[in-house]
Amino acid sequence: MKKFCFIFIIFSIFIFSGCGEKTTEQSKNPFELWNECESISALQNYVAAVTDKKSENFIPVEDRIAVFDMDGTLCGELFPEYIEYLLLEYRCLDDPAYKDIASDELKEVANLIRESGKKYKTPAVDHFDLVHGKAQAKAFEGLTPDEFIAYVKTFLKREARGFKGLTYANSIYKPMIEVVKYLQNNGFTTYIVSGSDRMLCRALACEALNIPENQVIGMDVTLVASNQAGKDGLDYQFNAAGKDKLVRSGELWLKNLKMNKVFNIAQEIGKQPVLSFGNSSGDTSMHEYTVTNNKYKAMAFMLIADDTERDHADMTETNKRKAKWEEKGYTIISMKNDFKTIYGDGVVKTDD
Repeated sequence: MKKFCFIFIIFSIFIFSGCGEKTTEQSKNPFELWNECESISALQNYVAAVTDKKSENFIPVEDRIAVFDMDGTLCGELFPEYIEYLLLEYRCLDDPAYKDIASDELKEVANLIRESGKKYKTPAVDHFDLVHGKAQAKAFEGLTPDEFIAYVKTFLKREARGFKGLTYANSIYKPMIEVVKYLQNNGFTTYIVSGSDRMLCRALACEALNIPENQVIGMDVTLVASNQAGKDGLDYQFNAAGKDKLVRSGELWLKNLKMNKVFNIAQEIGKQPVLSFGNSSGDTSMHEYTVTNNKYKAMAFMLIADDTERDHADMTETNKRKAKWEEKGYTIISMKNDFKTIYGDGVVKTDD
């Protein structure tokens, strides 16, 4: 009788603790913020195949690498421009602690951003991404990484232009949070590979997406010792006793777009990704690197900004992109048709 009671108690603990059953987290629909759509079905079918040890497409956990662009893929990019563009605009034209010491050259770049933003456009300047990167390096020269990240986080608390009920800090697409979490729960290591400043990406996205700082790749400025005074790193020793601090220099090191994304993935990750998510031509090199000559089954997804009711969109540009991405064989994610929500409840697009 005692033996029977002992077995019954153990069995009861097993049942009521949920052992042998799916947990609430596992049984819950991982895509509650998505409509039924081809893009999510394609992703789920892919993950089912590559995580099944019996499948010919099985990928070991250590090789399940997924890379995500940030602006326009994980978060909004029309506020009315990239967040990092607006950060520079604020720094040089509005920040009471800096605007009076910003150089005329920096103010010129910031004014280009302000004027083009009135039409939800990027400045019509050849390689403005590079122009901006060089200007941003100079505008934040001398700040330590922690000081810069703190500055960014303060800026991100501002209300996003073109919306009511939304701050830049909350501009991560809610449905894409589910995608990242779903992949993480299925053994994928998720990386952000962005054209935006690496430290800005860390400030905005790491906590929201549960992605560690060392899994963020982006635009970089050169870091130097505060007392280095222009000397080459081979000719200078960091001297903590001399009150050296690690600070941002005024020199852009790398704008992380197009082929530079491939370069950085190979350098920093050291493995070919099997999943790639993007939204623009700046991501196609990353996509092509992912899906070409890969020893594993690989996929590339392109998100298109086609929702003019809940977000800002240039449909002429969107339609051109959609046609190009379909021709290349990328899986299309439609904000309009696939997302139940974009930024969450209470957010309203405005014409500001």
